[in-house]
Amino acid sequence: MSDNHIVYIIGFMGSGKSTAGRNLAESLGWSFIDLDHKIEEHTGMKIPEIFSRYGEDHFREIESLMLRSIAPDSNTVVATGGGAPCYNDNMKFMLKTGLTIYLELTPAQLADRLRGSSDERPLIKNMQGEELLHYIENKLSERSEWYQKSHIIQNGFDPDIHDLHYLVKLNLDLQ
Repeated sequence: MSDNHIVYIIGFMGSGKSTAGRNLAESLGWSFIDLDHKIEEHTGMKIPEIFSRYGEDHFREIESLMLRSIAPDSNTVVATGGGAPCYNDNMKFMLKTGLTIYLELTPAQLADRLRGSSDERPLIKNMQGEELLHYIENKLSERSEWYQKSHIIQNGFDPDIHDLHYLVKLNLDLQ
C-alpha cells in the first residue's frame, strides 16, 4: 500500500467542502486543493464566466480533467465542486483513487447557507426563497445516488474535524 493518499470532500454547493477540507488537511498535515480554484487557475476565468461563455457541459469536462490531474504522489485533501461526483464517472474515479467523504445537509440547511450567495453560483443565479429550496430539493434528489456511495458520510452542519481526522486515519489504516 502506498504511503500517499487523496481524500475527496464531496457534497452539495454550500455544504462547507472547502472549509472542512482546508481544516482537515491542516489537521492531517497534508496539502489542500480546492478543485474550483484549480479550474479557475487553469482556465484564467472564474467559474460563473466559464458557465456563461461555454455552458455547464464544457465546465464539467474541464472539471473532470482537473480532477484527474491531481498527483497521487502526495497526501492531499481535495474539495470538489458539488456536481463533480455526478459526471464523467468522476465518483467511480474518486472511489478508486482515494477516500471520499460526503458532507450531508438537509435542503433547508443548504438553502439557509446559500441565501444571498446565488449571484456567485451559476446554477442558482437569482434564485431566492421557495424557488431556491425547491431547486435544492430536486438537485439533491438527483445527486444523492452518487453522494451516498461515499466511503464516509458525515453530518455537514458542523463537522468535527477531529472526528474526520480519526475516520480518515482509521479508513486509511484498513486499506
